[in-house]
Amino acid sequence: MTLSGGTFSSGSGTSSGSSHETRSFGSDGDMELQARMELKRKRRMESNRESAKRSRQRKQQHLDELNSQVEELRTTKQQLITALNITTQNYAAAEAQNSVLRTRMVELESRLSALRDIMIHMNANQVAHAATIRANPSSIMGTAANYDPFGTSACNSGIQMVQQPIDHLLYQCF
Repeated sequence: MTLSGGTFSSGSGTSSGSSHETRSFGSDGDMELQARMELKRKRRMESNRESAKRSRQRKQQHLDELNSQVEELRTTKQQLITALNITTQNYAAAEAQNSVLRTRMVELESRLSALRDIMIHMNANQVAHAATIRANPSSIMGTAANYDPFGTSACNSGIQMVQQPIDHLLYQCF
């Protein structure tokens, strides 16, 4: 239907003269149509208001959820920073402890090497003494009073010097 010259006409282009197809603005039918249109317009406006209100509520709810996520992420970030700091401190402490242990290991390796040298020296003395006895069995009687079966007289002071730190070290290890 189109509005032309104060009357509504149907889109067919023909006019049959019936009251349904052509109406003037002043008639009761026009008032009823305008009232229906006004009612539709008001309903549409109300519907739009409600829709806009729901949209604002959804937007606010989404904004609140985002703000909540921001706070959760900030809390998580702070917890991670704290955990990272603790881990960094623990790492530094472990590195310091490893450095001390490496130093102790070098010291112990040095002491072990010294003990091995002493053992080699003691074994060499025993072998040399045994060879002397085999070569000259009569010398056993003459040297029995001075016989040192472990060859410790020559390195006694070295054993005492090494023994004390080793005893101390064994006490620390156990």
